[in-house]
Amino acid sequence: MSALRMAFNELRRITSGKLPKLAVLALALVPLLYASLYLYANKDPYANLDNVPAALVVKDKGAKDVNAGKEVSDELLNGRKFNWKVVDDADEGVRKGQYVFALTLPEDFSEALTSAEQNKPRQGVLTLTTNDANNYLGSTIANQVVSEVRRAVTAKVSTEAADKLLLGFSTIRQETTKAADGATKLADGAAQLRNGVNDLDSGQRQLLDGATQAANGAVQLRDGTHQLRSQTSVLPDSTRQLAGGARQVANGNETAATQAEEYAKKAQALVGVLDQADGDIATRLRALGFTEDQVQRVLTTIGQVRKPVDDANGKVQGAAGDLRKLSNGADQVADGAELLASKMPALVDGVGKLDEGATKLADGTAQLRDGEQKAVDGTTKLKDGANQLADGSAQLRDGLTGGVDKIPNADDPTRAAIAQAIGDPVAVRGLSQTKAATYGAGLAPFFLGLATWIGAFVLFLLLRPLSRRALAAGQSALRVALGGWLPGALLGIVQVLVMFTVVRFVVDIEPSNPLGTFGFLVLMSLTFVAILHALNAAFGAVGKFLGLILLILQLVSAGGTFPWQTIPVPLYPLHYGLPMGYAVDGLRHLMYGGDLGIVGHDALILLAWLVGALALTSVAAYRQRVWTVSKLKPELVL
Repeated sequence: MSALRMAFNELRRITSGKLPKLAVLALALVPLLYASLYLYANKDPYANLDNVPAALVVKDKGAKDVNAGKEVSDELLNGRKFNWKVVDDADEGVRKGQYVFALTLPEDFSEALTSAEQNKPRQGVLTLTTNDANNYLGSTIANQVVSEVRRAVTAKVSTEAADKLLLGFSTIRQETTKAADGATKLADGAAQLRNGVNDLDSGQRQLLDGATQAANGAVQLRDGTHQLRSQTSVLPDSTRQLAGGARQVANGNETAATQAEEYAKKAQALVGVLDQADGDIATRLRALGFTEDQVQRVLTTIGQVRKPVDDANGKVQGAAGDLRKLSNGADQVADGAELLASKMPALVDGVGKLDEGATKLADGTAQLRDGEQKAVDGTTKLKDGANQLADGSAQLRDGLTGGVDKIPNADDPTRAAIAQAIGDPVAVRGLSQTKAATYGAGLAPFFLGLATWIGAFVLFLLLRPLSRRALAAGQSALRVALGGWLPGALLGIVQVLVMFTVVRFVVDIEPSNPLGTFGFLVLMSLTFVAILHALNAAFGAVGKFLGLILLILQLVSAGGTFPWQTIPVPLYPLHYGLPMGYAVDGLRHLMYGGDLGIVGHDALILLAWLVGALALTSVAAYRQRVWTVSKLKPELVL
């Protein structure tokens, strides 16, 4: 008896009658019910979030020119991502399940967002009220939505703040440009001041030299007038003696005349000294910087002082002439001598006044020299300050001029772009190598795999693992194993065909590689049927229980929802060892358009399980050719 014959006989056995045929039909539909209904119910839950009730509490009172609470609420309501209900208080509604979650915008939300402008920065707080008793995933999705709202608000506030900051930079640049212009003018003025002060210092030093010379000349003049005064102080006595002698020596005209000539010479010498003194005084006064008018006034004053001297000199000269002419004019000579004696005190007084004037002049020029020395010291300090001012103003000018170009001065479009980049600096550019169209499509590989396993599991509720007739006839163990596997394999293919057709055309989950997906599902079904066939053949009723255990182990280790790397490390061997993980992985690559090389690897693993399961079934068939009491009367029948 061939394996196909044994398979045909088994199929004829389970379809002999109306109810058996219905049972076989039900078995064929089990994977369909499990996979298609679940995938249909979860095809795209995110598209129906607008049916999820959520409460929105807006307490924000707004701030100056800003009402962030209204903007956020309008965006949420217009977005229609949830069934938002604007209420005054949502705590009770969330507690009772009326709302899945609630979002509250506090009274100071806008004020907090604009607080940085008043140098009192604080955060705006969004209050998210959740209740996992309503739905855990609902709370998770709410957290994501609020995070997105927070990101959008943060980006907008940061963008506006950056725009104001950049606008402030433009204002600063304009004012700095004005300051740089002012600093340039200041530097030019300081440079002119420095040049003027340097010229002033040079002129002041020249004045000091002139004042020093004037002071030295005034000292010499004073010394000369002191000497003149000392010499003329004896003239009154001399003239009186002369007058007495003239009277006594009336007869000595020649002697008197001679003496008169001597005195006339002395008087003339005195006048010459006074004339020379007038010239020296005028020269020195001009050298000291006195105007010609001032010099003439000084000479006029000196002339008034020396006038008695000049007058006396004229009289002396006249007396000498008279004495020379009138040798016999002793009385006249005596009268002249007395006259000279009477005038000489006035001359001496004039010389004294001249000496006092020269002394005052020496003191004044000394004070002038000392004052000029202080002035030179002051101009030296002024020159140093002017140089520092010029250097500092030049540095200020250069710093402001150089700093202007470093201050941002973007135009309106550029400033808006920069503010946008600062406010929201990171953008995500999605690059999907493969992508599931919907949430249901993302879960499809896992649930198609589970449905295929469950479909294989229920087949052996009707099918017998091994043909007793073939065993009794001593058929080859491999032939018996294949004969027991083929009915389940054929029904499994029918299950896969029905399930794939409904999922593809009714649930509308379209694989990237339809033929490859169907072929891989067939391979999965053949493998799972072989595994469960082997368990039933080798262990009987216990094999069904082991099939459930394997299903549970594969549920937790296949990585059907979360990445399999997230399972605890002790479960890693289950993922690597059991076939469901490879089945799910291969389906993902075929349905989403992944690497077919990985599919080939997964297919080889499933083929290895298929061959191994058939080998185990063959061993079980070989062992069951020997009949035992436990086989004839088993302790447990399912």
